[in-house]
Amino acid sequence: MSPQPITELTIRRPDDWHLHLRDGGMLKGVIGDTSRHFARAIIMPNLVPPVVTTADATAYRERIMAALPKGDRFEPLMTLYLTEGTNPDDVEAGHASGLIRAVKLYPAGATTNSHGGVRNFENAMPVLERMARIGLPLCVHGEVTTPEVDIFDREAVFIETVLDPLRARLPELKVTMEHVTTKDGIDYIKASKGNLAGSITTHHLIINRNAILVGGIRPHYYCLPVAKRELHRLALRAAATSGDARFFLGTDSAPHVDPLKECACGCAGIYTSINTMSCLAHVFEQENALDRLEAFTSLNGPAWYGLPVNDETITLRKQADAVTFPEKIETEAGTVTVFDPMFPLHWQVQT
Repeated sequence: MSPQPITELTIRRPDDWHLHLRDGGMLKGVIGDTSRHFARAIIMPNLVPPVVTTADATAYRERIMAALPKGDRFEPLMTLYLTEGTNPDDVEAGHASGLIRAVKLYPAGATTNSHGGVRNFENAMPVLERMARIGLPLCVHGEVTTPEVDIFDREAVFIETVLDPLRARLPELKVTMEHVTTKDGIDYIKASKGNLAGSITTHHLIINRNAILVGGIRPHYYCLPVAKRELHRLALRAAATSGDARFFLGTDSAPHVDPLKECACGCAGIYTSINTMSCLAHVFEQENALDRLEAFTSLNGPAWYGLPVNDETITLRKQADAVTFPEKIETEAGTVTVFDPMFPLHWQVQT
């Protein structure tokens, strides 16, 4: 007899290891979509102005907690935005206090609000050396931004010209390659001998670059790093569903109001917080790997960041009728379009 298909799955409450909450009215409008299902999230620091000091992170955390829906249990894990002038003593003090969980490296110009990022890595070495000594992870947006490099090759070139030399120079530095998008990135992590892991987004498991370009330009599938060829998407799916502890969920859910997406020079970012768990259950079921969903969403990330696994659980149930999600959400900052996976979703988180 063939085994009965799984229609209900209970897992430890998941975490999101890469999240954009923005600030102000947008923060108030989107945080509940994360806190409803996720216990913790690594919060991206690329605000305007960016979160560059421990004092900045303290103030931002207070704004996040003030915006949290009443009764929700959620812990924002704060990060600092690495600049060439970042103070190593401030970073160490923030880490020692328990507030700062990682430092984020944006190569200047790589993505939204990254203009203040690093251009000369030599100038950032004092803080990177301090981080290596105290065990504070570096989260990297792994793309070069030099104009001669094709946008679809940015990740592979970053690995070769920036990341590999940095890791050779500071092998004790713990590095998270965030939102890995290529087979090159997956293979590089798998070949490493330690101190390297990678987060994978929901949308990069589902879309390739055709979603952005075929049948007309569709701005709500435009993100950075940009979605790549199908062979890369398949490599991401294989890694995410493998159970390999070096890979975990980082949604990179990144809300922008529609006018900033639907314009001549639209912003990069896809909003997935609201339907990520339903999307992931669909993907993992397709790959016959529902038994590994918990590792990807709830176990591997805490192990990497040295945190306990969440005590609470969530239950996903498969239903015959498609689960419905709003096409758009309204925030005080404006309307945000929700990620459409382009197929019906049947897994729903039970409340």
